[in-house]
Amino acid sequence: MSAAKYSLAGFGEGFYNFAMRGRHVDQTSTYKRGTSREHVSAYDRDESPGRFLNGKDFGNPSWKRSFPHMLVATISSFLFGYHLGVVNETLESISMDLGFSGSTLAEGLVVSTCLGAAFVGSLFSGWITDGVGRRRAFQLCALPMVIGASLSATTRDLWGMLLGRLLVGIGMGIGPPVTALYVAEISPASVRGTFGSSTQIATCLGLMAALFIGLPSKEIVGWWRVCFWVSAIPGAMLAFFMEFCAESPHWLFKRGRSAEAEIEFERLLGGAHVKSAMSELTKSDRGDESDTVKFSELLYGRNFKVVFIGSALFALQQLSGINAVFYFSSTVFKSFGVPSDLANICVGIANLLGSVMAMILMDKLGRKVLLLWSFSGMVVSMGLQAIAASSFATGSGALYLSVGGMLLFVLTFALGAGPVPGLLLSEILPGRIRAKAMAVCMAVHWVINFFVGLFFLPLLEHIGAQVLYTIFGTFCFIAVIFVRKNVVETKGKTLQEIEVALIPSE
Repeated sequence: MSAAKYSLAGFGEGFYNFAMRGRHVDQTSTYKRGTSREHVSAYDRDESPGRFLNGKDFGNPSWKRSFPHMLVATISSFLFGYHLGVVNETLESISMDLGFSGSTLAEGLVVSTCLGAAFVGSLFSGWITDGVGRRRAFQLCALPMVIGASLSATTRDLWGMLLGRLLVGIGMGIGPPVTALYVAEISPASVRGTFGSSTQIATCLGLMAALFIGLPSKEIVGWWRVCFWVSAIPGAMLAFFMEFCAESPHWLFKRGRSAEAEIEFERLLGGAHVKSAMSELTKSDRGDESDTVKFSELLYGRNFKVVFIGSALFALQQLSGINAVFYFSSTVFKSFGVPSDLANICVGIANLLGSVMAMILMDKLGRKVLLLWSFSGMVVSMGLQAIAASSFATGSGALYLSVGGMLLFVLTFALGAGPVPGLLLSEILPGRIRAKAMAVCMAVHWVINFFVGLFFLPLLEHIGAQVLYTIFGTFCFIAVIFVRKNVVETKGKTLQEIEVALIPSE
């Protein structure tokens, strides 16, 4: 069966491919048994760019082919946002129904169990993704989310809720790094930034969906159970539709399955671009990687620089105080007489607006520019917050400075500091270590996230809002300097071009 049969336009081709998968495997098994090194040498001998056919330049691949596959992947980001926000409006009702109302320890465990499990899930995400592939990793991410949400929806005691949140957290930890990797590896270079930013939008939509669905929980007894049941639907959709999506050609090639990588490139980019895509792939990744990546390789040697940049970006992202602002926003608004529901809606709209702006600008201005603008805007925002908390601002002036500063902070965060680190890591990390290094960097994200959430309120009580906001603003300023000195621009470049430029040869 020729590869051309797999170039059917539209997402519906996935169903055709699934139905024909057995025949495809049988008829191409001889071809697949050849090592990827043989295919590498073939591409090395043919130096003509794949996008030139019969003397015609076909330009950039169309985004329409890879768009449906990206759209399915963003369901994972939607679930991530939904489960982060699902207990915000429902925690009071949950505690009353399950008999732990008034216990701050139990309420804290319902929230923190999910975050702790996400840390564990992120640690193992790299090995899962490299071991079973990107598509299967998505399905393994969806499975504990569906089971955990169902368990939380049906439990009659605290322990059942904690077990459900534990399972959901594991899926939440696996999801973000897999999504970042998959979207980067299936996207044409010309729209990779736009597609990468769409995951942040999906997260925002998930947070807002959890907010709106949870609103009736205070009036309708047992409504919180509906909120958990609802999340099982997109989880099941992710597992089902991912069966018909393309596997990452980068992963297939690294596993020595070059024939399948070509077929997937044809599905994602079109037949005219297969040769150039495979040629680019051979420049940095020679396939048949029989040796496993050791953890020590991520901490020193030729890969240390990019792993350090990724970990530092995630650390600075969390040390900027974004999650403290999210957690504390309702309290700040309430102190000025603004209802918490309205406060959450305003924060959600600011977050969504910034994410949409990032999606539009990512492939026009570039990653580095957005990061610099974002962190600079966050410095200004924290300055406004600090002034509002000082004795210089009173009454309505303090209200406008505090609320305006908070919304500006969320907006500028979503413009760059939110979506760029995950996208940038998936671009600058070399293919051989990409999944495992991403797992390490995401683990740093979860650790800093946990400690910021743990120490925010005690620090607020002991040193005051003005000093605390000044500390957050200082970290944002450090981030501006770090980005200016260490981050390279990746706009419009293929993953292989970025790897060759960043990683020194052995």
